[in-house]
Amino acid sequence: MSAMPDPVPLIELSEVRKTYNAGLPSEAEVLHGLNLRVMPGEFIALIGPSGSGKSTLLSIVGLLERMSSGTYRFQGEEVQGLDDNGLTMRRRNKLGFVFQFHHLLPAFTALENVTMPALMAEGRVGAAQLARARELLDAVGLAQAMDKRPGQLSGGMQQRVAIARALVMEPPLVLADEPTGNLDTASSDDVFVLLRRMHAERGVSFVVVTHDPRLAARCDRLVELVDGRIARDEATPLAG
Repeated sequence: MSAMPDPVPLIELSEVRKTYNAGLPSEAEVLHGLNLRVMPGEFIALIGPSGSGKSTLLSIVGLLERMSSGTYRFQGEEVQGLDDNGLTMRRRNKLGFVFQFHHLLPAFTALENVTMPALMAEGRVGAAQLARARELLDAVGLAQAMDKRPGQLSGGMQQRVAIARALVMEPPLVLADEPTGNLDTASSDDVFVLLRRMHAERGVSFVVVTHDPRLAARCDRLVELVDGRIARDEATPLAG
C-alpha cells in the first residue's frame, strides 16, 4: 500500500516580515522573518508581551493586513499576490474572527448578528444559513435569546453570540484576539470551554491570542512571540 500523503498545512508562513512607514525616518520592522505552520484541527495559544507583534501577526494571518515580504500560503494557495477583492472573499468564506470586544451591532438581534457574515458575503441570508445560525446559537446556549439585542445580554452572552457569528460560514480557521480579555474569571472560563467544545465538535482550527497563562496552558500548542520573533513553539502539557 502506498503511504498516505502528508496533510497540507492550513497556514504556512515563511520568512514573513512586516515594516511600517517604510522609507521614512519612523520606519520600524515589527515582524522579523517569521516561520509558522498551523495544521488542520490545531488549537493554538499565541502569547507574548505587549508590543511583541501578536496583533500584527494575527492581522496578516487574517488577511486584514499585507506583509512586507515573505510567503503566506493558506490551504496551499499563495495569498500575497491576491488583489483586495480576492483577499476579501477568502476572509469572508474561510476565516472567522472573535475579538476582545464583540463588535455586535446593537440595533440587531442575536440571530441577525450571527447571520451578518452570510449577508455580507452573499447579499442575502438563505434558509440554510438561517438554520445554521439558529443551530449555532442553540449550541452556545442561547436558544432562548435569539431575538434579544446585545444590550439585553451579559458580556459573556454577547461573546457567545460573537463565537456563533465566527462559525456561521463554516470556516476552517477561527482567529480569536483576547476573546476573554473583557470578561470576569467565571465568564472567561465559560467562553474558553465553549471554544474548546466548538473545536472538538466541529474540527475548526483556532489561534487564540491571550495574556491569561491559565488559558494558554489549556491550549494544545503554545507559540510565544518576543520582539517580533518566535521565541517558543511547543506542545502544552495541560491541553484540553
